[in-house]
Amino acid sequence: MLQFVSDWTIAELTERCAEALADRDAPDSGRIRAVPDERAIRYYTTLGLLDRPTLRGRTALYGRRHLAQLVAIKREQARGATLAEIQRTLPTLDDAALAALAGVEVVPAPRPTGRAEFWRARPATPSPASPASPSPVPAAAASALALRVELELGGGLRLSLTPDRPLTDADVAALHAAAAPLIAELARRHLVTPPESSP
Repeated sequence: MLQFVSDWTIAELTERCAEALADRDAPDSGRIRAVPDERAIRYYTTLGLLDRPTLRGRTALYGRRHLAQLVAIKREQARGATLAEIQRTLPTLDDAALAALAGVEVVPAPRPTGRAEFWRARPATPSPASPASPSPVPAAAASALALRVELELGGGLRLSLTPDRPLTDADVAALHAAAAPLIAELARRHLVTPPESSP
C-alpha cells in the first residue's frame, strides 16, 4: 500500500496522484483523463467526491485521504463507472474501505470538536410518557429505550433497525457500501428506480 506525507498544494496532489496511478488502472480514453488536473480536482470537490481541502491562510492543502479519493475515482472510471455511479458510492466509504479500493494508506483525520461535533451527535429521545417534553432523556434512561433507526439507502430502499449501540459515521458508511450491490441488482432487474444521478 502506498504511503505519502500530507499537506500538499493542489499541484503537488496531482503529482502524487500521477505517481500512484503510474503502474495501476487508469482510464484509457480520450474522454476521461488518466490523471486529474487541478480543474478536475476542484470539480470533484464540488460534486462531493473529494473532501474539501484545509486552508492555511489562502492556500488550500490536501492530504492522504484526498489522494486516496482521487485514485479511487480514476480506478472506478477505468472499470467503466460513471461519475454519477461513483458519486453514489465513494462518499459512503470509511477510511479502511477507501484505502482498500485505492491502494493508498489513509490516516484518519482527528475528530472535530465544538460546533461540527454538535451536528453529528444523536438527538435526545423524548420519554414515552411525555413525547412533547423539551428536556433531554437522562443517559441511563436513554440506554434503556429501544431506539429504532431508519437509514435511507437510495433507490427507494430504507433499512430499519434497532441497533445495540448508536451508529457511528463508519457504521453508516459501511451499511451504504454493503447495500450498493443490492441496489444495483434491484435496479438492473427494474425492481427499484436507481438513485437520481447529478449532472
